[in-house]
Amino acid sequence: MAVVWGVATYATGALSGAHMNPAVSIAMAAYRGFPWRKVPAFVASQLLGAIVGALLLYSLFCGFIAQYESDKGITRGAPGSELSAMMYGEYFPNPATAGTTPEAYATVSRLQAFAGEMVGTAFLAFFIFALVDTRNPSRPMGTSVATFIGLTVSIVISIVAPLTQAGLNPARDFGPRLVSYFLGWGPIAIPGAGGGFLDVYIVAPIVRAMVGAGAYELLIRPGLPESGLQAQ
Repeated sequence: MAVVWGVATYATGALSGAHMNPAVSIAMAAYRGFPWRKVPAFVASQLLGAIVGALLLYSLFCGFIAQYESDKGITRGAPGSELSAMMYGEYFPNPATAGTTPEAYATVSRLQAFAGEMVGTAFLAFFIFALVDTRNPSRPMGTSVATFIGLTVSIVISIVAPLTQAGLNPARDFGPRLVSYFLGWGPIAIPGAGGGFLDVYIVAPIVRAMVGAGAYELLIRPGLPESGLQAQ
């Protein structure tokens, strides 16, 4: 996962600043002077990219997905098909580890899932702001920042994934989830077996990105030298 995000950041950073997450784009507009007028276009591009990516992957792996569903006795769109739908949208608890029974769903409440996504995205936004802050003398040099952002994503996923699959990114969840809705998963995709996709995977990351980025701006940045790395 770290490699994927790092390479993506290298590929798009020079063109767009590697804005791949609506929650981070909104936080950048709120705290770092990213123009608010560009936010709708960036968010639309992020969502479109997620949709196109999901369609491309389905066109490549649809045969494998169908075989997996056949082997596991999964009827697409029926209860239990979260096990295949989770390739597109996120669920809580993680169906791969907890299962899809009522007892499994009882292990993680909607509030716990909301909190998990909030905490995960807060840490992500906090460290992204630290890594790209030119006033931070300890930030990575040059383009190596992409690797550290990828590692940050990997660390957060390792912690949060058992709870919520670690969506962290509203576009990454909703784009593929929308595709899976029309590919036969229907209500298992939207609103999802346990509901909550809107508040857990879209609202929570945006709110917590604002909190995590704001924590860095209020608690850490005021104590950094004005000239950052240039002073060394």
